Amino acid sequence: MLFVFHPPTAPRSSRRSTSTNRIALAARTVTVLGTATVLGLGSALSGYGTDTAQAAPKAVQPDTYEGQVEVVRGGAEDPEVLTGTVFNDKDEDSTKDRREKGISGVAVSNGIDVVTTDSDGVYELPVRDNMTVFVTQPAGWQVPVDEYQFAQFSWNHLPEGSPDLKYGGIAPTGDLPKAVNFPMAKSKATARTDQSCPIASDTQAYDMTEIGYARDGAVSDLAQREDYGGCGVLLLGDNVGDDLSLNPALKDIYRDTNGPIRAVLGNHDMDFDAPDQSHMADTFRNDFGPTSFSYDVGEIHFVVLNSIEYPLPAGSDRQYNEKITAEHLQWLENDLENVAKNKQIVIASHAPIVNYREMVVDNAPELYELLAGRKVITIGGHTHTLENLPAGSQRAEWAESGIDELPFRQLVAGAVSGDWYSGDLNSEGLPLALMSDGAQPGVMTLDVRGSSITPRYTIRRESDELQMGLGINSPSWREWAEEAQQWQDNDKEGEAPELGDAKVIDRAELESGETWLTTNFYPGNIKSRVEVRIDGGRTRVAEHTQPNTGEELRDGWEWADPYGATRNLQHDGNVPTNSSHLWRYELPADLSPGTHTAKVTATDEYGREFTETIRFTVTEERTVQTG
Repeated sequence: MLFVFHPPTAPRSSRRSTSTNRIALAARTVTVLGTATVLGLGSALSGYGTDTAQAAPKAVQPDTYEGQVEVVRGGAEDPEVLTGTVFNDKDEDSTKDRREKGISGVAVSNGIDVVTTDSDGVYELPVRDNMTVFVTQPAGWQVPVDEYQFAQFSWNHLPEGSPDLKYGGIAPTGDLPKAVNFPMAKSKATARTDQSCPIASDTQAYDMTEIGYARDGAVSDLAQREDYGGCGVLLLGDNVGDDLSLNPALKDIYRDTNGPIRAVLGNHDMDFDAPDQSHMADTFRNDFGPTSFSYDVGEIHFVVLNSIEYPLPAGSDRQYNEKITAEHLQWLENDLENVAKNKQIVIASHAPIVNYREMVVDNAPELYELLAGRKVITIGGHTHTLENLPAGSQRAEWAESGIDELPFRQLVAGAVSGDWYSGDLNSEGLPLALMSDGAQPGVMTLDVRGSSITPRYTIRRESDELQMGLGINSPSWREWAEEAQQWQDNDKEGEAPELGDAKVIDRAELESGETWLTTNFYPGNIKSRVEVRIDGGRTRVAEHTQPNTGEELRDGWEWADPYGATRNLQHDGNVPTNSSHLWRYELPADLSPGTHTAKVTATDEYGREFTETIRFTVTEERTVQTG
């Protein structure tokens, strides 16, 4: 083997390990000279740049208050009709007083039907035996929150309660009450046309150790921010990992965030012992609220759309489907009847409608047809990748499923858990958990200016300026990577393949034409540009590895991200052998022996420019070390 590497410690045995052993990354030396150079572990560097597109988001004081939906007990006049009032809760006591007026024109739904309140704020809805009734918060108003800051805007009606479920589900609600009233308070924060809206996907903690990783990682970052008081935080599903008894602990670690919190159902948030689809989300509905709903902030209409179908018919070879069921599509159609055609809509679902590798949601064409003619951005989680796919993007895999090109921008929000809390621990005791596209754990934020939306990604425990990982993809590195993958696939039997300095390249590798400087530009897409300058020479344009012009996925070690792959191959985690935001530049064959410096400048479609440097060494021949 061409490389020699002496690991500082043995890797963790599995991704579910709860080891408390802290394994620090090699110390990073940072030099700031207009741009920054960061020297890190292994074969790549992480760098900093400057966002020149916008000023930093302003602090926003939230208008939240603690309260709940008011249920007026007593028999309903008509057991087939639920009635109530959406009202201005001036004294913020969650009780409609005689002097508190109703709010007209507010949408209220039973999960399928959508009605709007009359001039007195009164609504009437058909009763369904098992329903969650909820209100759509208008911009300029704020629904109350519970003690954990989770928005309170819904009420469950299940007279006999849930069937016997492991995690409890919904207790019997009894007969239909006399009225269900939805309190709201006026809000300057939600009326603002400039908003910052964090999307925290896949916290996905399987135990309290991983709850702690989330608490001390991306959730801690959110708690220190003050820019999203109006929009609040949207948890984009897989909030826990199958164990729904962790829901209270999950809510507790998010309670110090700035603004209201709303949650999306993920495939790991379900009652897996539910006898049928009508009870698949009973515990989620009890703990968090409806599985599909909407709310307005500023000039944006946010729609949360359930994308998980469970259970499936007996004999199915899958546990669940990523699908928008007919019921939820009908609700969406009814919801949009109250939304102006020219209004910007954000559709948030746990499973993205597509990702760069494939179509994810089974009936994506049906959803796109329903949304035709609208101004839409879709955002999902689930795949533990970070993506920004503009409208017009094309993939062979999508075309096979009936989508010739994307009609709307698709965002995939990354993951709080990264690659399921896998990998070595960093200096803060948090798993590296680099994802299968090479991106690092973190939170996506939608920065809104009027109806214009700009996504940004904040890597866990880092500045927004950290947006790249650089590496060298050489024949020698690929040979090592193949052996390391086989070692992992064989349950890590025997000694791990040894890796030395992967930033040393010999003459033969340069002359092969198959040695590349790679740039994993996390916010990048087909509208981005990555440029490379070696030793102050001419600026060269790097190649985007997944151009999305209708080709099939480019996958394999020659399309891999050495920055992420090296780390995951040394320990555990999914290996990034492809990425929607990876560029590569073929290193010149005539580079002289010695150490060289490459300056990489990446510019995203919003004009934000980031600069980073990497140093590597050229030798005439490789000197093979032995252990």
